[in-house]
Amino acid sequence: MSENDNQLGNSAVVALYDTHELADHAVKELQEAGFDMSKLSIVGKGYHTEEQPIGYYTTEKKMRVWGGIGATWGAIWGGFWGLLVGAGFFIIPGLGPILAAGPLVAMLVGALEGGVAVGGISALGAVLVNIGVPKNSVVQYETALKVDKFVLIVHGSPDEVQRAKTLIDQANATHSAIYSA
Repeated sequence: MSENDNQLGNSAVVALYDTHELADHAVKELQEAGFDMSKLSIVGKGYHTEEQPIGYYTTEKKMRVWGGIGATWGAIWGGFWGLLVGAGFFIIPGLGPILAAGPLVAMLVGALEGGVAVGGISALGAVLVNIGVPKNSVVQYETALKVDKFVLIVHGSPDEVQRAKTLIDQANATHSAIYSA
């Protein structure tokens, strides 16, 4: 178990949301319930543009450079950048361009820098496997991202994760499941 796992806990609830608005509502519900925002991650596309983006990631409080990604992404993702620690834009082979916020960003950067790919899944899939998600579920989450859904992850202790799952389910997740690393 890495130092990052110790800080985040060894369990996670992973949820799917059909729209940015639903995912945003869930994040706000978790925040209002007192969840540590540094333990939340979100991944999605949520845009349609012909622009050629310039990638940039930071593990600080906010993404500083948008490059050519335009106002559409800024409007869609602005709320997440303000609430969650770490943000990034990535082009993941097999998934295409995605945006991510939260501690998952640091894990994803590590996987990409290490050239990690596991049995036909992407670097994002390898990160999900690392937090305890089985490969068949990874495929489900990657497929959801390809069709513009959002993946929300709450890291924490088993008790924190169970409490988060209750709130996530009340916030209209289309799917949610608890995993342990």
